[in-house]
Amino acid sequence: MNLTPDIIAQLAEHLENAELNAQAVHKITDDYPNMSWEDAYAIQWEIRRRKLARGHKIVGLKMGLTSQAKMKQMGVVNPVYGFLADYFSCPDSSEIDTRQLIHPKVEAEIAFVTKAPLQGPGCHIGHVMAATDFVLPALEVIDSRYENFKFDLKSVIADNSSSSRFVTGGRGRVIDELDLRTLGVVMEKNGQVVELGAGAAVLGHPAASVALLANMLGERGESIPAGTFIMTGGITAAIPVQAGDTITVRCQDLGSISTRFI
Repeated sequence: MNLTPDIIAQLAEHLENAELNAQAVHKITDDYPNMSWEDAYAIQWEIRRRKLARGHKIVGLKMGLTSQAKMKQMGVVNPVYGFLADYFSCPDSSEIDTRQLIHPKVEAEIAFVTKAPLQGPGCHIGHVMAATDFVLPALEVIDSRYENFKFDLKSVIADNSSSSRFVTGGRGRVIDELDLRTLGVVMEKNGQVVELGAGAAVLGHPAASVALLANMLGERGESIPAGTFIMTGGITAAIPVQAGDTITVRCQDLGSISTRFI
């Protein structure tokens, strides 16, 4: 790593405060251009440690930038991962307060819940399929803490991969009943269809996203425990939202979920 433990701790506090206070900051690689990939994830894990120390729980994991549409939209070339804290979770049909966010965007996803642990390196789709309890639809609200939603890959990793809020619901299904590659997803904003997609947009198969997550975590000596909730990444480009907007996601064979922004 190129950054000292003190700098990593300071940047974690800086980015978490930006999230908690809903205040945009400039991307941290402007001030620390020599930041390594290990530094970026060390900052994210320090943010995670800070939340746990205050009594929050980690309720899941997420992958980001897993579709060509998202990578093109954000100008990056590799997927990233982050964690989901307990207060990120919002029930289906709930209201999300935009005053707690900076510049939220929403995307439709397919989420996995595991029934057996997954460990990298060497994890592949077959391992994921065997370890999956069920899948369900999810709606993620991403909210980069960086000004104008502009960042590089190391900066977004440090910022917990823009994690903010998420909504789940619909109908959980075992994956043997589904073809996740062709499973269709429709996103509506205020009753109008704004995005269409299919599961194959996520690395060819959403289970490939979970396998990649296991392998990335394995590089740190971490694994995915049984019972883990995992969001596999946006199927389409993210859509900006503001107070007054209602978003509905309809997933083939998995039902629908919705939320309103206030």
